[in-house]
Amino acid sequence: MKYGLTLVAGLLTAGVLGTSAISESHVDKATMAAVKARQAQMSLYAFNISLLGGMAKGEVEYDAAAASAAAGNLAALSKLDQSRLWPQGSDNETLGDDVTEALPAIWAADSKIMDSAMTMTEAAVAMESAAGEGLDALRGAMGPLGKSCGSCHETYRKADD
Repeated sequence: MKYGLTLVAGLLTAGVLGTSAISESHVDKATMAAVKARQAQMSLYAFNISLLGGMAKGEVEYDAAAASAAAGNLAALSKLDQSRLWPQGSDNETLGDDVTEALPAIWAADSKIMDSAMTMTEAAVAMESAAGEGLDALRGAMGPLGKSCGSCHETYRKADD
């Protein structure tokens, strides 16, 4: 009887630990999928901004249609629901710098991340309106767009070493 109770207790413990490990494994996969998705979205931002920035700097010949398309992409990206891309615990301190540059400050109670996201959306929409209207209009919209990206990165992204 004594060995039977020990065996049952051991099996229950193994079951609980096994279930916990499976749950943690699932959370890790979901968290990693979210990190990869948000990094892909950031790459799309960068891809479109680099074209607009290149035009604004004179490194790329201004093309109203291409500028409008890139700005439209930015505006659409900025309006996507990103709530599932930023799960608690998907920061660089939890996952490591080799996985993400997102700082834990994003999830702090006093975080202004939603304000930053709104500013980015407003700047992207303004760029969408300006991009096809000529090089001067594009250049005028570039400053606020760059500032909106930069302010968020300065506050919520690990600085490059």
